[in-house]
Amino acid sequence: EFNPDDKKVLLQIKKAFGDPYVLASWKADTDCCDWYCATCDSTTNRINSLTIFAGQVSGQIPALVGDLPYLETLEFHKQPNLTGPIQPAIAKLKGLKFLRLSWTNLSGSVPDFLSQLKNLTFLDLSFNNLTGAIPSSLSQLPNLNALHLDRNKLTGHIPKSFGQFIGNVPDLYLSHNQLSGNIPTSFAQMDFGKHRLSRNKLGDASVIFGLNKTTQIVDLARNLLEFNLSKVEFPTSLTSLDVNHNKIYGSIPVEFTQLNFQFLNVSYNRLCGQIPVGGKLQSFNEYSYFHNRCLCGPPLHTA
Repeated sequence: EFNPDDKKVLLQIKKAFGDPYVLASWKADTDCCDWYCATCDSTTNRINSLTIFAGQVSGQIPALVGDLPYLETLEFHKQPNLTGPIQPAIAKLKGLKFLRLSWTNLSGSVPDFLSQLKNLTFLDLSFNNLTGAIPSSLSQLPNLNALHLDRNKLTGHIPKSFGQFIGNVPDLYLSHNQLSGNIPTSFAQMDFGKHRLSRNKLGDASVIFGLNKTTQIVDLARNLLEFNLSKVEFPTSLTSLDVNHNKIYGSIPVEFTQLNFQFLNVSYNRLCGQIPVGGKLQSFNEYSYFHNRCLCGPPLHTA
């Protein structure tokens, strides 16, 4: 049997959104465990998931979402009419594991209180209008596997604390923001599987790399990076490297022939010298290498 408190809260959420069509199945005379967009835990019969990503809701996220104490999944996705800040009452949902508020018109900052949700394994705030700095406290989330803050209007530096995640090391998605400064030196100690940091205003990024790391995917395209590519030690695990449209100088290290690249783009930089022959380097076309200062050799047409 469903829980009457949860049902009451859901009906109030429906009302707060102005009875949208997507919540038409939420009727007072039916079992809320059968409603569309919500699920119940099979043992406790408490609402453990609220996911609205098909039909439209509009207005702000109601504070009532904080009154569903057993919630583990909360998702508002592809909701262009969802506005206002990230609802502070979400801080009450201590059991939350999966939080996705993406492709909406939410604005304001990334709230510090998210660091109190210690069970979060997945945090996605991508494709919104979020501004301000990234709170350094997010590194205190011990179970995080992925952090998506991409496609917002975030400014300031990447927090130093992101080189000291206390538990899991999450895949990091920060691309398409206005982040500036160098990538913190603390990243030298951190072994991220995936870095997607493209389209920001970042300076030096060589600390991301290192022989002893297990990093696979690095995307730093369209930043303000200036470092010597020949001096960087690359992890053998690297399969994808995109650094196009930066100010990277030096030459392509011969170690690149040892790497199992599935994707490589070093175009629009200030690289010089011969492209080493071997490995996967000639399997990419000239567009991976062109518009550099004086790179030559296949697949470029300049000898």
